[in-house]
Amino acid sequence: MERRIRILVAKPGLDGHDRGAKVIARALRDAGMEVIYTGLRQTPEMIVNAALQEDVQVIGLSILSGAHNTIVPRVMDLLHEKEMNDVLVVVGGIIPDEDAAQLKQIGVSEVFQPGASLDSIVSFIHENVRFEEIPVGE
Repeated sequence: MERRIRILVAKPGLDGHDRGAKVIARALRDAGMEVIYTGLRQTPEMIVNAALQEDVQVIGLSILSGAHNTIVPRVMDLLHEKEMNDVLVVVGGIIPDEDAAQLKQIGVSEVFQPGASLDSIVSFIHENVRFEEIPVGE
């Protein structure tokens, strides 16, 4: 039996532009992933709590507001506090190269900037999600 990748797609902060996040969510769903979309104006605490409750392998953050240097580190800190270090975090949006490098240094797996193809996002997630080994008989 093949396990489906569960991904939480979130729009943190005050950014009200969600068309891109919805396009990504649909592409991920069409690629066979189970997508939980949180909607607009999510706090880091709301995002991490939802990820924990939904038992996701991936969190995708869509940020167009310029608040990525504040929001993403807080999400990463909360994931660490909750011992959710196995959750893959990807970020998409208008993020300068130097900021993208800093986000990767704090644990973000990949940053997808404008122009990234849906196929590249889907492929990256498929190639980088690791499922825990489940012992036979459980």
